[in-house]
Amino acid sequence: ELKEVVFVIQSQSNSFHSKRAEDLKRDILKQAADLGKVFPRILLIHQMDRHEGAWTILPLMRDFSVTYGRNSSWIFFCEEDTRIQVVKLLKVLGRFDRSKEWFLGKALYDEESTIIHHYAFAENPTVFKFPDFAAGWALSIPLVNTLAKKLKSEPLKSDFTIDLKHEIALYIWQKGEGPHLTPVPEFCTDDVNLYKVDYCATTFSNFLPLCGESVKKEDIFVAVKTCRKFHGDRIPVVKQTWEREAALIEYYSDYADTSIPTIDLGIPNTDRGHCGKTFAILERFLNHTSPRTPWLVIVDDDTLISIFRLRKLLSCYDPNEPVFLGERYGYGLGTGGYSYITGGGGMVFSRIAVQKLLASKCRCYSMDAPDDMVLGMCFSGLGIPITHSPLFHQARPMDYPKDYLSHQIPVSFHKHWNIDPVKVYFAWLAPNTEESHNVKKVEYNREDL
Repeated sequence: ELKEVVFVIQSQSNSFHSKRAEDLKRDILKQAADLGKVFPRILLIHQMDRHEGAWTILPLMRDFSVTYGRNSSWIFFCEEDTRIQVVKLLKVLGRFDRSKEWFLGKALYDEESTIIHHYAFAENPTVFKFPDFAAGWALSIPLVNTLAKKLKSEPLKSDFTIDLKHEIALYIWQKGEGPHLTPVPEFCTDDVNLYKVDYCATTFSNFLPLCGESVKKEDIFVAVKTCRKFHGDRIPVVKQTWEREAALIEYYSDYADTSIPTIDLGIPNTDRGHCGKTFAILERFLNHTSPRTPWLVIVDDDTLISIFRLRKLLSCYDPNEPVFLGERYGYGLGTGGYSYITGGGGMVFSRIAVQKLLASKCRCYSMDAPDDMVLGMCFSGLGIPITHSPLFHQARPMDYPKDYLSHQIPVSFHKHWNIDPVKVYFAWLAPNTEESHNVKKVEYNREDL
């Protein structure tokens, strides 16, 4: 029965995202009404913010167990852009014995061990399956109860959340003592317009959001963090690839090189974090650029980014809101820590977010502190939520499952290790590849990319 399914939408409080989540909630309720069914419970993650870590799901298991453990059979998780055929979903769930522990989803796996998963299963990473959240995934209530019990006796470690879908699967698996992910072919990420979706209980809107006109080039100020030792190898890559897409761009270094040109911020380069440099960039943006420039993007010198796509994406965000956008990581969220935007994939700020941050006097605890984590701490303290987009990437294309990237139109990748970054840019991010990303999976040669 539909009333035995609790839907959990991975929503966010930013106005664009919360509206998308509310639209999905309305659609599920409409399907329930059309079927004459009792309405299911539908929860929005951003409204469950008794603690900062709600988006990491596991801290919610005890609440789920207490609230729904007696009168529900399944918790079904989805993203705001997941599309659900309720009748088909009920048929799929009906195939599984609800009295047993089940972890259901569309299976992803690593072809090679990767840094973002701490090189897990290095001998054969293909054996470990984890769910593609875009297709939706489900836990049976007996498994929720087991996880809640375990979390009560063994609280989550105060540690990093980097790739949530992999980390949840690892926690559930419990080194072989818990269930593996059971692949469900009807949980799909095929575009809703494809012919074969009749078979699917879920589909995913495979597109780059565009809400009206793209943001103008002149509305985005791009700051590239570099240092003298990388002027010769990393900056030429930026100039060969995405620099031409940016109308306003400056390179910030520890040395003024007129041939690039770079600006010496007077802050020595450090081997660890770059908090001092990043805060100097934020001050410079506020005080030395036109107040009519609403957006700031800070990237590393080895970040590959599509400003063309970012302009489309930013059309969906209100620059009058404090927006801090990129790929979300977490630190210590099991014990009340904070979320942050990981710097390598690119950090996007609305001007008002920068104003609020600098007015707060929240600053680096040391010049070589990790800038992205300090920013996360500061914004958390200000009550300004960070906004996650899966289109920003802290690692290289080869570090992600092909099937995961196949339903994305990415905005950025990071790092030049063992790849040809120029080839990666033109294969994945250059404006002229836009249409091909919409209609087919991108094939790539591992040696090149």
